[in-house]
Amino acid sequence: MKKVTIYTDGAAEPNPGPGGYGVVLIYGTKRRELSGGFRRTTNNRMELLAAIEGLAALKEPCKVVLHSDSRYLVDAMNEGWARRWQKRNWRRKGREPALNADLWERLICLCDDNDVDFRWVKGHAGNPNNERCDELATRAAARGDLPPDESYEREARPAGEEEPRGRKTNSLPTAKMTREGQPCRKCSAPVVKRSPRRKPKPGQTYYYEYYLYCPACKTMYMVESAKRPCDPD
Repeated sequence: MKKVTIYTDGAAEPNPGPGGYGVVLIYGTKRRELSGGFRRTTNNRMELLAAIEGLAALKEPCKVVLHSDSRYLVDAMNEGWARRWQKRNWRRKGREPALNADLWERLICLCDDNDVDFRWVKGHAGNPNNERCDELATRAAARGDLPPDESYEREARPAGEEEPRGRKTNSLPTAKMTREGQPCRKCSAPVVKRSPRRKPKPGQTYYYEYYLYCPACKTMYMVESAKRPCDPD
């Protein structure tokens, strides 16, 4: 497997508020940078999305060392919290809902396709790649006419509250993504069906037989009808 180093960072100012993510991918002498943002989101969601976008950019299964200054991200993956939330149908201890389940679902799927080692790095401590990711995330959050983080806005908006001003969303499809060929919610390009590259790992209670993927903006959509229970043996 190819060995890839990824640095990620996310930001939202205020929190919640306009947010962005930044990613630096390094493979040998090659280097690639990614960034993006949303008009209203949270710092934690951008930290997660940065990791997702970095892993989604890989064209084949890789051995990855992913650096992040987010304890929320690194500890949840290294300590197994995210997978336990998944097994409890996205519930934490005390039956409290696990926040950002849509992003955790995507991240776990990508980690099943790759061999990922999450490592915490202290933020704003002079690490050049971490500082670059912070710069990318901050610049992305400051852009005008940012798209909506639909999952966050749908869950966070109190009943009766009006749609935030900014880019109109009524032109984007709001129905669940269920089949190949539907328009992507972010860019409207037709999505395609993809199968996970790896088999379920020991201890998983279920897996996804396939997911939907936008080849244009690289957004993943988990399909509930594609969820399958793992063989208990």
